[in-house]
Amino acid sequence: MPAIDDCLRRAMTIRGAIGASLIDYTTGQTLGLEGGRGDVAPHADPSAAALGTASVIHAAMQTAAYAPATPGDAVEDVIISTSAAYHLIRPVRTRFDSRLVLYVWLDRAEGNLAIARRRVRSLADDLA
Repeated sequence: MPAIDDCLRRAMTIRGAIGASLIDYTTGQTLGLEGGRGDVAPHADPSAAALGTASVIHAAMQTAAYAPATPGDAVEDVIISTSAAYHLIRPVRTRFDSRLVLYVWLDRAEGNLAIARRRVRSLADDLA
């Protein structure tokens, strides 16, 4: 899957990136994974963090489906911020399947949330 590998490698060039993955949120299966910078987060486990992403995006999608919204409105991204990190989750909109999400985990002290959001959006669009 050269396109996925390239996308994840590019995600890791985002300032502060700790990990990046592409996940099928309906199954929780990780289709690709990069990262695990032990120097930034010695106890970081991008694989475990990616698994939790499936539950988070599934809940966000369900909430959006039930909340009053404009027709055609959809979840653009989900951001989880902790005291040490930002977790960006972006659905990948494809013609055939919308079960995929791009997940990027950033060190909060190094990363810039606004720039990272733009880069993640661009990467997800490139995958689509």
